[in-house]
Amino acid sequence: MTSAGIRNSSGIRLGYQIPNFTYPGGDPARIFPTVAAQAVEAEANGFDTVLVMDHFYQLPSLGRPDEPMLEAYTTLGALATATSTIQLSTLVTGNTYRNPAMLAKTVTTLDVVSGGRAVLAIGAGWYQLEHEQMGYEFGTFTDRFVRLDEALQIIEPMLRGRRPNVDGQWYTAKDTINEPRIRDSLPIMLGGGGEKKTFGLAARYADHLNIICNASELPRKVEAVRLRCEEIGRDPATLETSFLAFVMMDDNGDVARGQIDDFLRSIGQDPTNLSPEEYAAATDRIFAGTPDDVAEQIQKRVLDAGVDGVVINMVRNGHEPGAVARAGKVLAPLVGR
Repeated sequence: MTSAGIRNSSGIRLGYQIPNFTYPGGDPARIFPTVAAQAVEAEANGFDTVLVMDHFYQLPSLGRPDEPMLEAYTTLGALATATSTIQLSTLVTGNTYRNPAMLAKTVTTLDVVSGGRAVLAIGAGWYQLEHEQMGYEFGTFTDRFVRLDEALQIIEPMLRGRRPNVDGQWYTAKDTINEPRIRDSLPIMLGGGGEKKTFGLAARYADHLNIICNASELPRKVEAVRLRCEEIGRDPATLETSFLAFVMMDDNGDVARGQIDDFLRSIGQDPTNLSPEEYAAATDRIFAGTPDDVAEQIQKRVLDAGVDGVVINMVRNGHEPGAVARAGKVLAPLVGR
C-alpha cells in the first residue's frame, strides 16, 4: 500500500537531532516553537531527517534529570504539521516504554499524518533512573534484548501489512491488525553499539543502523556490521548506517572549540582535571571548529570509516537562528544532499 511521492527507504544521510529543550529564558511555552524553528531550518538546508530523543528525563551526558524533556511522539506529531518534506524519527525509541503493537500503531499513525515521513528507530533501552521512577520494568541486559527481539517480531510485520502471531516470554500478539497504512515500506532503524546483539538484530530486521560509539571505534564497528550481515546471507550494502556526532560550530573556530570545555563543565566534568587520555575519551564524539573544520573532521573520522551518513546535534547553540543552516550548508555536500 503506497502512494505517489511516499518514501520507500530511510535515506538518512544527514540528520539533525534535537537533544536539549533547555533554552534561554526558561519559558516552557517557548520550548516547542524553538524546536519547530530548528526542524524548519533543517528542512530548508539539506537535512533529510529530524530526530528527537525518546526519554522522559534529560540524560546524564547532557544535563540534569529535571531539565525539560518533551515526550517524543507527541512532539513528532506536532512537527509533522510544521514541516512538509523532512523525515521524522526518534534517536531512538526505548522499546521498554511501550507495548510493541502500540508502538507500531503509533509510528504508523505518524506516517499517515506526515504523508509518509516516519522512520521507526528503536533500541533496547538503558536509562535505569527513568524506568525506576516512571514505573517501567528495567530487568537485566539480557532481558532487554530478548524483549527487543520479541518486539521486532511483532512490529516488523505490522508495519508491512501482515498480522503477527507471537506468544513470547514478554509479549504476545494475536493476528494483530494495523490500519490505516499508506505504505508497506516504513523504514526501521536500530540504534546501538553492541556488535553481536544490536548489530545482529539490525541485520535481521532493519533498513538502517545508527552506530552509537566513539568515533575512533567506527572502523571496527563497520566491520562488525558487515560480518553480522554476511552471517545471515544479507548484502551489507543493503543496511544503511549513520553516526551521531556532537557538533560545536561557529564562524569563529576558537569560540566553537571553547564550547567543548563549557559543555564538559555543564555535565559535571572539569576539563582541567582530566588526563590527556581521559580528555580524548570525553571528546571522541565531538566535532568542533569553523564550519569547514567540522566538515573536514566528519569526512575523515566518520564517512571515510565507511559510514553512510551522519546525524548531528548542536547541543550548545542549535537553538540559535542560523546555526542549523550553517551546518547544513557545509555538511549536505559531503553526503550528496
